[in-house]
Amino acid sequence: MNQQIEKLVKSLELLPHPEGGFYKEVYRSSKTIAKTALPDNFSGDRSYCTSIYFLLTSENFSAFHRIKQDEIWHFYGGSSLSVHVIDPNGKYTEHHVGMNFEKGEQPQLVVPAGCWFASSVSQKDSYAFVGCTVAPGFDFDDFELANRADLTKEYPQHATIIQQLTR
Repeated sequence: MNQQIEKLVKSLELLPHPEGGFYKEVYRSSKTIAKTALPDNFSGDRSYCTSIYFLLTSENFSAFHRIKQDEIWHFYGGSSLSVHVIDPNGKYTEHHVGMNFEKGEQPQLVVPAGCWFASSVSQKDSYAFVGCTVAPGFDFDDFELANRADLTKEYPQHATIIQQLTR
């Protein structure tokens, strides 16, 4: 791990994330939305909003997963990040989160609720440091890590990228 990555992990007390990379929750609203006010697929009350720091290295990837909420990605530093999204209709899009506008990168990206998504660092021997905001607030009950075989069966046209970004 290079010095900048080690500094970020240590200084921000980042922990390994189940999908890959490192994270730390930095905000969880004190107010909640009652389960009765949420769609039926939520298992309980949710915070209005949550946010995390997320650090991904080029030696790793964030595996395909989906959540029940929209997720907003914010670029902070390092190399650009490719966010791979498969929407419920099977459309695949690779987004680039970063600051190189001439190459089509954007500093912020919204991944809509229910989409499968994964991410990878674009530059070799580097890292991407981002933030992710989720509303209603994130809960691990809303998180589903993709099964490679099942996702490939559902979207065989994307078998190559699914193979690369699942465990």
